[in-house]
Amino acid sequence: MDNYSVKPILKQDIFTIIPLLKVINTQTPNKLLKGRLLEMTNQNYECIGLFDGKNLIGICGLWFSTRHYIGKTAEVDHAIINNTYRNKGLGRFYFQWIYNYLKDKGCEATELNTFTENRKSHKFYYNEGYEIYGFHMLKILRSDGEFY
Repeated sequence: MDNYSVKPILKQDIFTIIPLLKVINTQTPNKLLKGRLLEMTNQNYECIGLFDGKNLIGICGLWFSTRHYIGKTAEVDHAIINNTYRNKGLGRFYFQWIYNYLKDKGCEATELNTFTENRKSHKFYYNEGYEIYGFHMLKILRSDGEFY
């Protein structure tokens, strides 16, 4: 893992995540995606990058909050590693860095949502010690009723 590093992505560099983000988010138009990313960086959000040298090969968003049932937590969002780098132990390396980072920030837990059809992610998260405690549900309030 000598050539790999993990570090937060600065607000001014947030658009560098778009190529990886588009792997899992194919529906949102780029203009709308850029606007949302800028808005996110002004909220309780951070993005953590996984690098091979200077090349960004992984992203993981973190949403910070305090919840009545677990305390200070970070919700893992849009975690993805470039396909050519998968199955090399990088996910475990990446998430270990993230866990240490979150503990240093005072987090007591981490939680996440994963799409039901993404079975490979389920196996990974189970192996990382995540457990299912409920269902994530979504209601679109926009007048077009579409998900994007």
